[in-house]
Amino acid sequence: MKTQIVSVDNLSTKEQGYTQAVDLLIVGETVAFPTETVYGLGAVATNERAVSKIFEAKGRPQDNPLIVHIGELEELESFTKNIPQIAKDCMDAFWPGPLTLILPLKPNSLAQNVSAGLDTVGVRMPEHPVALELLRRLKQPVAAPSANRSGKPSPTKATHVFHDLNGKIPLIVDGGATGIGLESTVLDVTSKVPTILRPGGITKEMLEKVIGQVNESKLTDHAEAPRAPGMKYAHYAPNAPVYLIENSKLTVRNAVEKIHSNSQKVVLIASEQYADIEVDHFFSLGKENQLQDAAHLLYEALRSCDETDADLVLVPVFLKEGVGTAIMNRLEKAANGNWFV
Repeated sequence: MKTQIVSVDNLSTKEQGYTQAVDLLIVGETVAFPTETVYGLGAVATNERAVSKIFEAKGRPQDNPLIVHIGELEELESFTKNIPQIAKDCMDAFWPGPLTLILPLKPNSLAQNVSAGLDTVGVRMPEHPVALELLRRLKQPVAAPSANRSGKPSPTKATHVFHDLNGKIPLIVDGGATGIGLESTVLDVTSKVPTILRPGGITKEMLEKVIGQVNESKLTDHAEAPRAPGMKYAHYAPNAPVYLIENSKLTVRNAVEKIHSNSQKVVLIASEQYADIEVDHFFSLGKENQLQDAAHLLYEALRSCDETDADLVLVPVFLKEGVGTAIMNRLEKAANGNWFV
């Protein structure tokens, strides 16, 4: 299969790009497209064969449910039921936007492989002009996980998608670099107390201002079917092993000296305050304490590690506050429990 990239930022190709994407989705193909979080790989959520192509292209485990993207609220009626008021309050406050809501699923309404056999489904309305335009032209719900090989860092540019999925999907809609850079917050509103299953750009603090108390879930056991994407370990990882380390220049400097004394090469992914440490490769996460910038740059930095000859990757940790919670969630899975001591 030949993978084509079409830009919708260019007036001469915009109409052709949207038409081509919609036509492919209608006939049961997959299409990659940008959202405000990361690039997604979409298929019509009612077409089981089309959805199976997502799993095939990504090499994704079948027990991992997919998030359904909609362009209009009216689409919810066709596949959800008994939507709690608290969910409607979240929609009013945060949609379109990077918030996925776990809602009760209407039986036999979506392809079985979208929900991984669960009686709930994650739904969001993306806040990206390209994603919204595509969804509103299609007028059908689209299942769309991140458009990368399973376990690798999520793509924030069309070129990242091409690198991972070239020859496995027919079309990538290029809408430029994504904004937030981390996947959406996933909030389960079917539990007694709303529970964050995956942190993201919509923080616990932001949610609690709208709906009151919110719980936070822990990463799921390997044997347990996750209720939302991204709940398992060993995710978002480059080829070289990632090690978390205390956020201290002295600690990092000593670690780098130790690594070099063992004739190993190291990548350091950190804020610009660490730029003067003599490492083999350095990828900046922006200025210190600028968490939005760090979130935006994280996946590109992790992907860039694969273009180096490094033996390991060091990342100083962030405080688990606000967006820092989402950053650490991704880093803990990229490191798969590894700490440099």
